Amino acid sequence: MRGNRDNRDDDVVNIGPDPLSFEEVVGVARHGLAVRLTDDAVAAMAAARTRVDELAESPVPAYGVSTGFGALATRHIDPSLRARLQRSLVRSHAAGSGPEVEVEVTRAMMLLRLHTLATGHTGVRPKTAKVLQDLLNARITPVVHEYGSLGCSGDLAPLSHVALTIMGEGVVRDAAGERVDAAEALKRAGIEPVELAAKEGLALINGTDGMLGMLVLAMDDLARLFTTADIGAAMSVEALLGTDRVFAADLQGLRPHPGQAASAANLRALLAGSQIMESHRDGTCTRVQDAYSLRCAPQVAGAARDTLAHAASVAGRELASAIDNPVVLPDGRVESNGNFHGAPVGYVLDFLAIAVADLASISERRTDRMLDVARNHGLPAFLADDPGVDSGHMIAQYTQAAVVSELKRLAAPASVDSIPSSAMQEDHVSMGWSAGRKLRRSVDGLTRVLAVEILTAARALDLRGPLRPAPATGAVVEALRQAVAGPGPDRFLAPEIEAAVQLVAGDAIVAAAETVTGPLA
Repeated sequence: MRGNRDNRDDDVVNIGPDPLSFEEVVGVARHGLAVRLTDDAVAAMAAARTRVDELAESPVPAYGVSTGFGALATRHIDPSLRARLQRSLVRSHAAGSGPEVEVEVTRAMMLLRLHTLATGHTGVRPKTAKVLQDLLNARITPVVHEYGSLGCSGDLAPLSHVALTIMGEGVVRDAAGERVDAAEALKRAGIEPVELAAKEGLALINGTDGMLGMLVLAMDDLARLFTTADIGAAMSVEALLGTDRVFAADLQGLRPHPGQAASAANLRALLAGSQIMESHRDGTCTRVQDAYSLRCAPQVAGAARDTLAHAASVAGRELASAIDNPVVLPDGRVESNGNFHGAPVGYVLDFLAIAVADLASISERRTDRMLDVARNHGLPAFLADDPGVDSGHMIAQYTQAAVVSELKRLAAPASVDSIPSSAMQEDHVSMGWSAGRKLRRSVDGLTRVLAVEILTAARALDLRGPLRPAPATGAVVEALRQAVAGPGPDRFLAPEIEAAVQLVAGDAIVAAAETVTGPLA
């Protein structure tokens, strides 16, 4: 999944008016890629700044340039007070509370705000944007808090904590992860803070960059997790002596959803060559059809994939946007607008949380089926070494079920809520930031649910010996066995679950399967 183009040059992401790609956002946010403002960006910012300076000198009030903000927009501010106005705006709006937001989220937010500045539609001076560039390159990350954004006008409080750092105030994490005063961190890095000029405070904080950053990061995670879900489903189908005939391309083609087709193709590739599957193709199997959690795996996983594709289309349009209020237009007009409203992003953040909850739910049902002697077709109860003495994976499924229940609560949409603010000037808000925060918890939950399914399915496949699993699912079992021992008497299970979680969260599970199948969808 990509934006419109790739702006990388020798591991430096060039920030200009053109849209960023998804990979560039992830690269800067997660992997510390450096950034560089292009000459086109500097020229565009300088031209827009000329127009803002003209308005600042005019006796006619201009919102955001020579007036107060929000419900206080009717007051014309004397030129002698405008530098104070910018400082006051940022200081008062840096009002977040609660736990610190993850560094990768703040870096994504910083990058996306820098890109909007680079479009030349905000009126920020190039020197101000350069400080934001230098903060990213020095790996200095403002401390941003969980609570404070209503998603309209954008992510005001989170972005204000970033703007505070540009002024040399507030608290940051340095490149080593230490919490230090911003002024000291900037001094050590040789970065000179700026005194914000007219409109700059507003331009730095009036955007949807936090919620968009969380969307792009979640999409990066979910693309991998949705492939992992197909791997877990294939292992479970195999372990439960299910059939792969329902995944045939001609059957799937009767309902031509692209995500479903991709998921079914993955399942066919993963199950190819399985001795276990072949063992019950001899006509002795009396089952007419498998349970829904097996038979309908590509329908559910496919719908999740199609939801992700829709989210990517929204994110791509957002990456091509310049969100501020007011904005500087190419003809020199400076106009107020409502583009800062986070509804487009908030909706898809919530939509993805619904897909995540349902995908986790079907995974948990497959896990439970493998533990039940009435449904697991000859496996020991709870996959225990000595059922009754040993409990096997009984409580691993409890943990999985607890996470699934939490994911259902997290699927309740934030974007249908609205609470008025700013003396009813901001009387309808998106809650997009909140949707992003809960989606991050949902992604973590799905990771854990899939890890338990794969851990359980691997144990079940081992217990089907001497019959061998498919080469692809067998490669996954082998990769897991590098960190987790095979079947045996009960042992401390939590570390094994966590080891599986780490393998799912990284590339190990998908990479192991792809050594056999080649690239999976």
